Amino acid sequence: MSGPLDHAQLYGILDLGYIKRPDLVRVVTAMIGGGIDVVQLRAKDHALAETAAMAEEVHRVTSAADVPLVINDHPAIARNVRAEGVHLGQDDMPIADAREIVGPDCAVGKSTHSLDQAIRAFYEGADYIGFGPLFATPTKPDYPPIGLDEVAKVHDTVRIPIFCIGGIKLDNLPKVIEAGARRVVIVSGLLQASDIVAYARSVKDLLNRKSKFENQK
Repeated sequence: MSGPLDHAQLYGILDLGYIKRPDLVRVVTAMIGGGIDVVQLRAKDHALAETAAMAEEVHRVTSAADVPLVINDHPAIARNVRAEGVHLGQDDMPIADAREIVGPDCAVGKSTHSLDQAIRAFYEGADYIGFGPLFATPTKPDYPPIGLDEVAKVHDTVRIPIFCIGGIKLDNLPKVIEAGARRVVIVSGLLQASDIVAYARSVKDLLNRKSKFENQK
C-alpha cells in the first residue's frame, strides 16, 4: 500500500456513525466513483464479527476498483480480510505489535494530534499519519481542534504521507490547502453530501490544482 499512498490525496472514511450498514456498498461505490484514493472502514461500537463481515463486503468493492481499504482499530480483521491497511489511534497497541499481526504487506497508519505525536509516529514506523483534528468535529469530541498553524511545519518535519483530518469540508478546504496540506481526510462532509460523487470530485479538483501548482514551481 505504500505505493498508492505516496500519490493518494483524498482519504474517505466509511463511518458507521453516519451511515447504516445496508448503505455501505452504495456509499463506497459512490466514493470510488468520485475519485477517492483510500477508503477506511470505521465501525465503532459494532461487534467484531459484524465489523469483519462488513470489512469483507467493502473489500470486495474496493479490490475490484484497485482502491486500498484500511480497517480502523482491528489489525486481526485487516489481516483476515487481506485489507491493505490498518489504522491505529493514540490509545491503541504500538505500531510494531500491529505490524506483527498484519504482516509486512499491510500499511499501518496512526492518528496524531500534535507535531510531537506526528514525529513519534514517524519514528515508531508508521507508514502514514492522520494529523488533526484541525477543526472541531463530532467524530473526535475528546480532542480539541489544533488549528492550521502546524500544518506546514509537520509537512517539513515528517517524511511520510500526512493526511490532515478533522472538520474538513469543501467550504474550508481552500484554507487547509493554503496552510500546506497536500492530503486530506473527509468524513461527515462527504457522507452527508446529497451527491457523494460530485462532492468527492470537487475535493479532488482542489487538491489536484495544488499538486499541479507545486509541480510547476
